[in-house]
This record gives sequence, structure tokens and C-alpha cells, in this order.
Amino acid sequence: MVAIDGSKFKAVNNRDRNYTSNKIVRRREQIETSINRYLVAMESADRLEPDIAEAKTSRLKDKIEMLKAQMAQLDEVEERLQATPDKQISLTDPDARSMATSGRGSGVVGYNVQTAVDTRHHLIIAHEVTNQGHDRFQLANMAKQAKATLGCSELSVVADRGYFSGDEILACDEAGITAFVPKIQTSNAKADGRFDKQDFIYDPVADEYQCPAGKRLIWRFSRVEARHNISRYWSSDCPRCAIKEKCTPGDYRRVSRWEHEAVLEAMQKRLDLKPDAMRIRRQTVEHPFGTLKAWMGSTHFLTKTIGRVSTEMSLHVLAYNLKRVMKIMGVGALMEAIQA
Repeated sequence: MVAIDGSKFKAVNNRDRNYTSNKIVRRREQIETSINRYLVAMESADRLEPDIAEAKTSRLKDKIEMLKAQMAQLDEVEERLQATPDKQISLTDPDARSMATSGRGSGVVGYNVQTAVDTRHHLIIAHEVTNQGHDRFQLANMAKQAKATLGCSELSVVADRGYFSGDEILACDEAGITAFVPKIQTSNAKADGRFDKQDFIYDPVADEYQCPAGKRLIWRFSRVEARHNISRYWSSDCPRCAIKEKCTPGDYRRVSRWEHEAVLEAMQKRLDLKPDAMRIRRQTVEHPFGTLKAWMGSTHFLTKTIGRVSTEMSLHVLAYNLKRVMKIMGVGALMEAIQA
């Protein structure tokens, strides 16, 4: 089993040197406010003694000219920004991206480093540097890299709910990889105190659901939604149901089913039978990230662009794995293995 996780590492790019459309708007407002404040200060300076007024006015004019130059630079940056696919630009490291972190309202300009760590020895089996701010499309990629590195026929991977994606879990299943990823809790019905989809039991033989009231929700139609083949089910008994208010505010409770929903249901069953999976994940994958960041210091990466940053990260991972192996088997045994 390997645990997969991602962590944000700082790039050689100050947050003030990273721009989005919203940041440019806010910066323009700040500059305009400062210019207006300096103009008011210049009017006040005119009422002072001539020599003091001249010195103060000259200084304020210099500040206004500097702000106007910054405004012109923002116009240039905005023009370049419109040409980027993700509408974001970093001036020091062009590949670095602004990313949200776990702290509320906080973020870093940097890279999202993915790792796959084995749960037995805590060695980093595979890693990759990305500049995507989320982990949603990284599960299958990292799991396949880990499986290829280990050379095993079967592999189990555990990750947090940020990796939950039906397509990624299906790709793992097709590659012979057993995934343990909790589902994202976004049910409006459950939040409002009504029955959740999990309260509806699917019968694969009859291709129908049974609701909490014991009624049958039969297949009605299928259609493609966001490139997924989705089927819809509901019962004709909904308007006359005694517990309808606990189920739906509409006329009918409709249940959707992806054509590969069975893969997700099998994974949920595995999670139910292995309640310590998330604890194993935390104990496995978070320690290597903490160790690496402690070694790298507060600045993290020292190089620029994703190619050089990837090389820098590979050296850190190599050093980490060497120290782990020395701890596990000793320096002497490691040297003998290298020489052999």
C-alpha cells in the first residue's frame, strides 16, 4: 500500500510579483487611492512656508510619478495576462502559480508537489512537481508511477477526499490498482436533513433502486452529462408517499447513476471495512513533507521554472530516501547493496 498526497511549496516568486485579474483591479484601486491622497497632501503643502512647501511638493510629485509608472506596468502585465490560458502570470518564475493552502484565506505562489509514499518503510516511491493548485486529477497518475516503480502486479493506494474523482478511480481500477479515497460530502439533501443517495439501495439485477419507504425507483432514461453516461431513476409513488417531506421538496425524488458507479460503490465498501485507512494515510505521507520542508527552509525552492524545480525536488527526494534506508538497514548494509 502507498499513500498519495500533495503539498504546496514556495517558488522563487514573491506574492506581489504574481498577478490575476482580481489582483490587478485591487492594485489599481490602491494606486488611485494613494495618488488622490498625495494630491490632497500637495494642496495642504501649498499653505506652508515657501521653502518647506517646495521640498514637500517635490517629494510628493516623485511619489505620484512612481505610482503612475506602476499603473503603466499594470497595463502591460494585464495585456500579457490575457494571453495566458489560466489568466495568471508570475513575473519572477513564469511557471509558478498562486495556490490556496489549508490556512483560511492564505496561499502561496509556488508548486504543488505530489508524492506516493509506501506505508511500511515511509520511502517516497514516486513524486512529481505540478503547478495545478488542486489534486483532483493526480490520483491515477501517481498510483501508476508508484506501481511501475515497485514492479508489483497489485497495489493499494490511499488518498484524502481532495483526490476523489470518478474518472481517476476508474482509471486506477482498470490498471489493477485498489483505491481508498473518501467521497466529497456535497449532498444538499443530507445537509437539509433529508434522505441521502446512500439511503437508496441499488439492485444491479433489476437495475433499480429501493427507497427508504420500500418503493421501487425504476430506470427512466439515460443521457450524457459532462462526458459521463448518466441514468435517471424515480418512482411513480412519490406524490402519495407518507415520508415524502423527508425525501424531496419536489414532486419526485430522482436518483442519478453513473455507468461506472459500481466501481465507486466497491471502493466505499472497502473504506467501510477499513476504517483506519485515513489514519494510515496521515501517518505515512505527511511526515516526509514536513521533513523536506524543514530541510529546505522557509524559502523552499531556489530554482526557477518547472523543469529546474523538478530536478531540485528530485535531489531532495533522493537525499530523503537515502537517509531513510540508512535508518532502516544501516550504512554498511546499504553500501554492500550499492556495490552489489
